[in-house]
Amino acid sequence: MARPTGRAPTLESVAERAGVSRATAGRVLSGATTVGEQAREAVLRAAAELSYVTNRAARSLMTRRSDSIAIVAAESEGRFFDDPYFSLVLRGAHAALAERDVQLVFSVLTGDEGRDRFERFARGGHLDGVIMVSLHGDDPMPRRLLRAGIPVMLSGRPFSPVDGLSYVDADNRGGARSAVRLLAERGRTRLATITGPMDMIAAIDRHDGFFDELAARGMAGHGAQDGDFSMIGGRAAMHRLLEADPDIDGVFVANDLMALGALQAAGDLGRRVPEDLAVVGFDDSPLAAEARPAITTVRQPIVAMGAALAERLLDGIEADEALPPLVMDTELVIRDSA
Repeated sequence: MARPTGRAPTLESVAERAGVSRATAGRVLSGATTVGEQAREAVLRAAAELSYVTNRAARSLMTRRSDSIAIVAAESEGRFFDDPYFSLVLRGAHAALAERDVQLVFSVLTGDEGRDRFERFARGGHLDGVIMVSLHGDDPMPRRLLRAGIPVMLSGRPFSPVDGLSYVDADNRGGARSAVRLLAERGRTRLATITGPMDMIAAIDRHDGFFDELAARGMAGHGAQDGDFSMIGGRAAMHRLLEADPDIDGVFVANDLMALGALQAAGDLGRRVPEDLAVVGFDDSPLAAEARPAITTVRQPIVAMGAALAERLLDGIEADEALPPLVMDTELVIRDSA
């Protein structure tokens, strides 16, 4: 039976149609999993027939939840919007949150004023939790949020362990080692690396993995230049490497954006890739396949990592405890540059 025109359906009308109590209908529509399957299906069917839409404000009063999660990038806006890594993390997290009817709030923290503004917003009860991406150094923000009772999940391992702080990461060290193995198997003997910013754990782990595998093979490194995860930084770092040692024949670059810049620098200096110089990147961003030559790279499952960040944060909120860290595997994607 269609509902009367002009009258918005209420929780009571949904409960009456489903043949359950108002409390049971409210629990089903707030996402509780403790209601029997028959009652749950009756409530959902009734809500659909009546075109009932949950009143989020009222539900928040009952559950003390905002049904909103923030993703925060501790980067400049230019860095954030230039690197496809971040959009892929957002894609995965957004899809996972939408599946659970949770809103995504997004913020780029630029400067102390922006940080203070976001922290006031988070402390104001507008968020159920925060995902933090691309932290530099031992950033105090996660600790401050946790002390305020706001659950936090990190993208990447923190600089130092923090009680109640979990993370999702890729096997950066193992991925770097696989890049060196490939270069060695390709017959390259003078290997160097372009690192990311060395105040970031991902960059440190990729740097260490590079040198771990060289040591395991009894090989010496032939240079390491710091980059900033940008194309311009990769280009400048490759120039420095080849000017210091023109005989380098293989380079592991700590992300694909810098690898694009490294290819440009190789062309500037008359090096053919891969004939004279083999290049391996990291991420497997869409840019890697579009480059010429296409970039051989270490794939980390960025979209899946974004989804896992959101899912594990929500699961931890439901369980009222931080879940154990999750480290996801990497794999080599062989293309033309090595």
